[in-house]
Amino acid sequence: MTDYPIDMATKPDVSAFFDEATNTISYIVKDPASDHCAVVDSVMDIDYAAGRITYDHADQLIAEIERRGLTLDWIIETHVHADHLSAAPYIQQKLGGKIGIGSKIMVVQDTFGKIFNEGTEFQRDGSQFDALFEDGDTYKVGEMTAFAMYTPGHTPACMVHVMGEAAFVGDTLFMPDGGSARADFPGGDAGELYDSIQKVLALPDAMRLFMCHDYGPNGRDIQWETTVGEEKAHNIHVGGRTTREDFVKMRTERDATLAVPKLIIPSLQVNMRAGEVPRDEHGNPVLKVPVNGL
Repeated sequence: MTDYPIDMATKPDVSAFFDEATNTISYIVKDPASDHCAVVDSVMDIDYAAGRITYDHADQLIAEIERRGLTLDWIIETHVHADHLSAAPYIQQKLGGKIGIGSKIMVVQDTFGKIFNEGTEFQRDGSQFDALFEDGDTYKVGEMTAFAMYTPGHTPACMVHVMGEAAFVGDTLFMPDGGSARADFPGGDAGELYDSIQKVLALPDAMRLFMCHDYGPNGRDIQWETTVGEEKAHNIHVGGRTTREDFVKMRTERDATLAVPKLIIPSLQVNMRAGEVPRDEHGNPVLKVPVNGL
């Protein structure tokens, strides 16, 4: 395991914002030593049937940051989401900050650039983002040092972002009773996902873990915060002594039963562009629907 700069003494203030339409949780993470913050996994609203995009969820984050007089340093994407659209450029336009994602975004761009028949004008080098993180890279949120952990499996570009004693796990893990995310998207791999989860579970037991999604299994209320220790003890997919072989078998069989996410087509096109909606030759925002391509 990479020698990550873990700092359990720094306790950021974390505010969560749940988006009911996509079961996504976005976060404002404030440095405890300053008035600087980061946003993790923002959401842009879309009425897919009507072809209408709005920004109600992002406006909540913006209003809270402005109300508290915070300076936004970073807008972090844990991965290229397939179930919601990122509001990163909208938030950046309003508040500034840099948009960051894992460097393997280039693999995702190459894969889905082909599926969506993107032309040569679509850059597949990650240049739409301000920063491309490698495993172990550090960055600052005010005085707080944050770092990125490479955690592929759900997608090739997934990263967990650790800020003090808080880790934002994207879709690598769900709450203990939710288990883990699927690994059957192009470039996904159940074995890699298991290995990535073990990296997360090797963090200190007291490390707080913040989920990107929760679906309220068995009718419970929506939750988004747990700890490494709780996941190790109780996660229904990887807790206890689950072996890699058992996990891959479970994940493969389970993924075969799952429906395609409702927003996968617009999400991938927008998110691989750092939240920008693609445009036609006249500059009009437009989305493609690949037939039998996914």
